[in-house]
Amino acid sequence: MNTPNYTQVHNRFKLNGFHLDKDDLCRVAYSFIKEGDDFERPVGHFLLDWFDHNDFIEMNTSGSTGIPKVIRVEKQAMVNSALATGNFFDLAPGDKVLNCLPVKYVAGKMMLVRGFILGLDMDFVAPTAHPLRNNDTQYAFSAMVPLQAQNSVAELHQIKKLIVGGAKINASLEKDLKKLPGQAFETYGMTETVSHIAAKKVGDKNFTVLPNVSIASDDRNCLVITAPDISQEPIITNDIVELISDKKFIWKGRIDNVVNSGGIKLIPESIEEKLYKKIDRRFFVAGIPDSDLGEKLILAIEGEAYTLPETIFDKLDKYEKPKEIIFIPNFKETGNGKIIRRDSLM
Repeated sequence: MNTPNYTQVHNRFKLNGFHLDKDDLCRVAYSFIKEGDDFERPVGHFLLDWFDHNDFIEMNTSGSTGIPKVIRVEKQAMVNSALATGNFFDLAPGDKVLNCLPVKYVAGKMMLVRGFILGLDMDFVAPTAHPLRNNDTQYAFSAMVPLQAQNSVAELHQIKKLIVGGAKINASLEKDLKKLPGQAFETYGMTETVSHIAAKKVGDKNFTVLPNVSIASDDRNCLVITAPDISQEPIITNDIVELISDKKFIWKGRIDNVVNSGGIKLIPESIEEKLYKKIDRRFFVAGIPDSDLGEKLILAIEGEAYTLPETIFDKLDKYEKPKEIIFIPNFKETGNGKIIRRDSLM
């Protein structure tokens, strides 16, 4: 079977109940831009960009780990990513799916591309914190950020396969997702990889890469992704991983976040993993400048100050115990819910 071209729209594609072809979608785009709600205007702009004469889309990276930048992504790479997702999650033409992500970001854009290319029957709704409110439709597939999933636990039985990405799933949400009759997955990806290139069932340790993707690690123990359908060059990440095979890995943390405290290198995310069942609020571990240690390890917790039980650090090694606990009323975050650590500490 020939690989679909980015100019094509599958004849089974539906948007909010209507069969739409390329010309219909361009008309919808103008309507969204001129008369649409705030969340619909980015959809209009994306549709016009998708069907213009260029073979690429310009996208903004999230800015959660560095300065946001504009990158060019080939449209055919997005098509190939959509096909890989369809293959991995066994999506078929006519499957009912829910798109409740902001189309301003790559994940929301990719839900639309999956719709065009795979011929999905898509309900597109406002990307609110409660996307399933007043909606009893049964869906084969959807993608959410953790906040949306957390607020929709009572309705998530309506979704057969749910992918959750954009930020880490906390212990409470993990417990709820594992009880669902359907399947819930965490995803790994970034704008540069055109959405996710790997997924794992919630509760599992190992991520498995999607079709036509292989992985290695560099001398920093950071993930190197080879995905010829998405990028001509290997994608070198700043994600510290433990390789299980060329198809499976365990994510450890970001090298950008590593704390060098008195010559001891600490991975905040590994420490957070040991704490996340003991703290019922959003939190993170980070390093701040210290005259004696170079960097001092601190625990930042969102919200009003309270007294933590003394046993909270029992599972931590000697050097992993934070030297200080600070409380921050509200963490700074990107538009899709990722905590921006450096800005939150300012």
